Amino acid sequence: QVKLVESGGGSVQPGGSLRLSCAVSGFSLDGRAIGWFRQAPGKEREGVSCIDDDDTTYYTDSVKGRFTVSRDIAKNMVYLQMNSLKPEDTAVYYCAVTVLGRDYWGQGTQVTVST
Repeated sequence: QVKLVESGGGSVQPGGSLRLSCAVSGFSLDGRAIGWFRQAPGKEREGVSCIDDDDTTYYTDSVKGRFTVSRDIAKNMVYLQMNSLKPEDTAVYYCAVTVLGRDYWGQGTQVTVST
């Protein structure tokens, strides 16, 4: 059974940092791409970052230089280190993966950036 569980969200002031974690089970991260997405209130869900099956990483322009995606295959964990957070980063963050042609999503973790 494929399962993804995000954690690490919270409330921080602008300029602060958070590290999100995504614990996966039911499949191996080895050789598989996995992505981070976010959805802000009243907005559509958008892709934030992705780590490909060969560990190539991708970022949406608004987070380049501030966010870093990584993974620990042995622990079946994916991380999103978020630095220099801005109010516009406020959203629910999700990790997602495609396994055998089906998309799986976690339940999301809330990130709030405000003074």
